Amino acid sequence: MYHPRMQSLAILGCGTMGEAILSGLLGSGEFDATRVVASVRRAEVGTKIASKYGIQTTQDNVDAAAGADVVLAAFKPQTLAKILDDDAMREALKGKMLISIAAGVRLDTLAKWLPESIVVRAMPNTPCLVRCGMTALALGPGASEVDAEVAQRVFLPVGRVVQVEDKHMDAITSLNGSGPAFAYVMLEAMADGGVMMGLPRDVALEIAAKVFEGAAAMVLETGAHPAALKDQVTTPAGCTIAGLLMMEDGRIRSVLARTIQEATKVAGTLG
Repeated sequence: MYHPRMQSLAILGCGTMGEAILSGLLGSGEFDATRVVASVRRAEVGTKIASKYGIQTTQDNVDAAAGADVVLAAFKPQTLAKILDDDAMREALKGKMLISIAAGVRLDTLAKWLPESIVVRAMPNTPCLVRCGMTALALGPGASEVDAEVAQRVFLPVGRVVQVEDKHMDAITSLNGSGPAFAYVMLEAMADGGVMMGLPRDVALEIAAKVFEGAAAMVLETGAHPAALKDQVTTPAGCTIAGLLMMEDGRIRSVLARTIQEATKVAGTLG
């Protein structure tokens, strides 16, 4: 059961990510639709979400926040200040937990806007849509272990959760938030290779996707280092080592590492 502190939840700015989290929470069976309200920008979107999930919707962010114990702000970073740095919102969120998923907006900024609230910064990713997501949480000043547990329970129904320091969140925005896009490029490229060698496109895509899923599961479930798992597949004079050397010729390791580095730099400017 959820901690008593989280009897009701408001999702402000319920777009793609907000709906993914909403779907996971309700689908887990641990949270009742009658205890959730979502704010939306357009009335027709609210009608659609209300019909699909059986929750209340509104176009009034302050009203949604005022009626909830925990509030998830799912706005873009450029919109967040306008919504949260507001006297009516400060009053609505007094003594409550505010979880922001806006990239680049740091905890000290959130605490400045909401000095009487518990603030948490979160970075989920789009695989939350299929309950295979990853979310990193950073707790604001004064947050307790109980607060950490409450925040984690918002995201556990849609995947795994780790707790980190706020200083790491820009790197996590790149690795976790943007990471699926980088993985899709690699997955597509591998499927292209299969097509080049005669496989039907749909077969190549399915196999490539399952390879990524299985390889990731091996790392998570066994705890083995990726290099050790790679060596298990690499037999002397075999096709795997031939392919690996071609990857190394293309400097794939440094390119991928620099990809995360560059995306982290941009993430730091978003807030």
